[in-house]
Amino acid sequence: MTSKPDVLAVAKLHPFYLQALQTIYTVHDRTHTEDPNAFATLAPRIVGVAGTGEASVPRSLLSQLPNAKVVSVFGVGYDGVDVAAAIEHGIPVTHTPDVLTDDVADLAMGLVLSVGRTIPQADQFVRAGQWPKGPMTLARKVSGARLGIVGLGRIGKAIAQRASGFGMTIAYTARSEKADSGFQFFPTAQALAAHVDFLVVITPGGAGTKHLINAEVLKALGSRGFLINVARGSVVDEQALIEALQNGTIAGAGLDVFANEPHVPETLWAMHNVVLTPHMASATTETRQAMADLAFTNMQAGISGQALRTPVPECMAMSQK
Repeated sequence: MTSKPDVLAVAKLHPFYLQALQTIYTVHDRTHTEDPNAFATLAPRIVGVAGTGEASVPRSLLSQLPNAKVVSVFGVGYDGVDVAAAIEHGIPVTHTPDVLTDDVADLAMGLVLSVGRTIPQADQFVRAGQWPKGPMTLARKVSGARLGIVGLGRIGKAIAQRASGFGMTIAYTARSEKADSGFQFFPTAQALAAHVDFLVVITPGGAGTKHLINAEVLKALGSRGFLINVARGSVVDEQALIEALQNGTIAGAGLDVFANEPHVPETLWAMHNVVLTPHMASATTETRQAMADLAFTNMQAGISGQALRTPVPECMAMSQK
């Protein structure tokens, strides 16, 4: 009986992805961290690496995998993967863009509505029997408000499309101006924040964007402004955000991502001007299945030497077999 090829899981994989992999591969779950001695024997047999958007794939691990042919990430973000080291070792990296664009954009707008119109707070107000005692505090109108987007990629454009349906004025900042966007461009997040009512963050994570949203940006957003983060927790200086919320520097926040997931600062739990969700932007059955299918297809293609479906931009040149 021929044994299945060996794949290394470097994070807790979504069941849809794991089940697909197990149909034709033997999946080893984080053996490299749980038993390094045993992994030294296993490592030469590993032909593929399966991860998530939060997975860590450092140079030190890649150097132990002489026969790995691909790193297939279940997720659009891949800032935990040392892509430069992967390229040096001839291991292309793939991810799952596009298939989660709509869901993330939907949740971003859901958070805009939730913090602006205080929808979760209103739900609790009714459930706690407070309505007979008098009306809630007035909320903030969303339609016609000014929306700023930090990062005008696929998802940023999808958010803009949805915001347009609410008659919102849209502006953005990005690494470079998108001449065909039709939206006003600002060169920095601080300049953009000073111009908008809702600041939506949807830029990639990593060292280049760490704490891009800092105390100065929050101050520019102002006491009537709201921050929405559906990007990565690392993009926002979380302590500066907490202080801005406590001091009334900004009006509120809608947060789907955090600096140390799944651990959310308890200070945020008690804040009535904050809406918290558990990194669920792409968490629908339909999208998670599509992500799993794409990640599995990339894994198969990489191991079999075929053209990859969705390599990360840095690996485009390696994907054409």
